[in-house]
Amino acid sequence: MLELRNLKVKYGQVEALHGLNLTVTEGELVTILGANGAGKSTTLMAISGLVPISAGEIYFNGRRIDTLRSHQLVRLGITQSPEGRRVFGPLTVAENLALGAFSQNDRAAAASRLSWVYDLFPRLSERRSQMAGTLSGGEQQMLAIGRALMARPRLLLLDEPSLGLAPLLVKSIFQTIRAINEAGLTIILVEQNARAALKLADRAYVLEVGRLVMEGPAAELLHNPQVQNTYLGGMA
Repeated sequence: MLELRNLKVKYGQVEALHGLNLTVTEGELVTILGANGAGKSTTLMAISGLVPISAGEIYFNGRRIDTLRSHQLVRLGITQSPEGRRVFGPLTVAENLALGAFSQNDRAAAASRLSWVYDLFPRLSERRSQMAGTLSGGEQQMLAIGRALMARPRLLLLDEPSLGLAPLLVKSIFQTIRAINEAGLTIILVEQNARAALKLADRAYVLEVGRLVMEGPAAELLHNPQVQNTYLGGMA
């Protein structure tokens, strides 16, 4: 479904990605791991057209997409739930979700998708008339994911969905991510909680300062001594 070929991204004179190659097959849940500054979020933003690439190519279902703008990518079926949630605070939960469906012309399909989002996140249904800025951190994360789902994506990019959440909420968010993937949606997950991400994912890529240093089945990387020592505190 997705292929990154020799992808490079620069911020000014600083190169953040140094020729990244990455593939995602339809239906997979793939996680990208690495320390802060490794290039994980930059990878997602390059895929979704939020930062320009300096070299390389990005393909989605065989079509080159790195020349397209973000709103065009949403219409193709790529959406992102960004790090930090970035909900529209002065708008209600329902209004935030409606904005997520801006590319959808089929009202019946949009209503069906809204019903699914509320089923995934019952708390959002309860808070549908509440201003998004007054929600808890966990509720805002639910809203950010729900808003991304409203565009009926084929590929969902999740950037640090567990960041700053209490352990119980983290468990709930990851259970919901699994349910979304099991419903047939392809997911790329960027996540600091490496252990939880590897237990959830099919495959994983490990980045260090913009370079791919390891890749493979998530279950194998979970028990890889180097991954354990660097990202899992020395134990699987």
